Amino acid sequence: MVNASRISLCNGRLIDPASGIDRIADLHLAEGRVLAIGDDPEGFRPERTLDARGLIVCPGFVDLCARLREPGHEQKATIASETRAAAASGITTLCCPPDTLPVIDTPAVAQLVHQTAERLGYARVLPAGAVTQGLEGRKITEMAALKQAGCPVLSQADRPIRNAQVQRRALEYAATFGLTVFLHPRDQDLGEGGCVHEGRMSTRLGLPGIPEASETVAVARDLALAEQTGARIHFRGLSTARGVAMLAEARRRRVNASGDVSLHQLFLTEADLAGFDANCHLIPPLRTLADRDALRAALARGDLAAICSDHQPHDADAKLAPFPETAPGISSLETLLPLALRLVAEGVLDLSGAIERLTAGPAAILGRNLGRLAPGDPADLCVFDPGETWIPTAETLVSRGHHSPFLGQEMRGRVVWTLLGGRVVFEKQG
Repeated sequence: MVNASRISLCNGRLIDPASGIDRIADLHLAEGRVLAIGDDPEGFRPERTLDARGLIVCPGFVDLCARLREPGHEQKATIASETRAAAASGITTLCCPPDTLPVIDTPAVAQLVHQTAERLGYARVLPAGAVTQGLEGRKITEMAALKQAGCPVLSQADRPIRNAQVQRRALEYAATFGLTVFLHPRDQDLGEGGCVHEGRMSTRLGLPGIPEASETVAVARDLALAEQTGARIHFRGLSTARGVAMLAEARRRRVNASGDVSLHQLFLTEADLAGFDANCHLIPPLRTLADRDALRAALARGDLAAICSDHQPHDADAKLAPFPETAPGISSLETLLPLALRLVAEGVLDLSGAIERLTAGPAAILGRNLGRLAPGDPADLCVFDPGETWIPTAETLVSRGHHSPFLGQEMRGRVVWTLLGGRVVFEKQG
């Protein structure tokens, strides 16, 4: 990491969707914040100048869901390894779910995660506090204390609350403290034992399925409770056409709800399960081509406000068992930028729209003044070469997790520098 209190980035294409900026311009940083755009302020002398000619300069990415595995699962990854991978990926802020060991259901655990990341200094980590104690779905946590300890949102990770009365009380309590609740839209009973989308491929492969209704039943219940309580909810990782349509309809009625999509859901479908590839074992499961196209359309319309990595690093053995017994999830921090740029290449979003859904969109969901580069804002930046091609392999990933269905594919777009609070925390070598 390079420490310099005054930095100028010159000749880059500055894209800041939140401020409506897309032009060639210099950017000047001082004391961890954006000082000016364009000409040097009078008396300003940079300690370091970065030549961004031919590069894109944009706000650092904000990732709404990345598991760091620490505390409790350090055999898979650590805060150090995964925040280093985040920095290499242009991600300056990430939100980690509370399903650590121990669970992030007390201020002490929240502070441990936050302080460890702060000491390492590669990325800003915002822990999501648990909605219920131990994520068991029975007793509500001390939400006010979690908020004070630095948890900007609450979550049950991927363990939905079965009891609707507990869910209602939790939403009412969260609304009292102005906390957004992240919800994983899955009815556990309908999806019990399933590992893939229930449909043509599950029948063909003989694998237990998770029906579309597992998501839509949960979405319907949670939207009804959000409307009843006035709570703000966010659907973490929608996967079905019907689910996003229900969200859009509720938003038109001014229900205080939002949603995001995991980036792999915008490229992969149930057809990718044909070879029993355990890297395609994901929860929610890969759905149909029609679902994928509906998710893309919802993202383009703005019905989905953010793109998320849903990063889940695993140890080597986690994907070696028969498909239903493997651990779901993939490593996805380092493919976040190139896959987002692939959406641009395929005409799903324009470049500014893709960057917006990686920056200002998720930052607004977290309720934090991040993801923008106006003077006075935190100097969190990603500087990338949109034309550089590269191929991710297990050997080249910075993350400790090496499982991804995108390994071996040519990627376009590579991070050159990442700055966090005005400090260079990643610099591409060579």
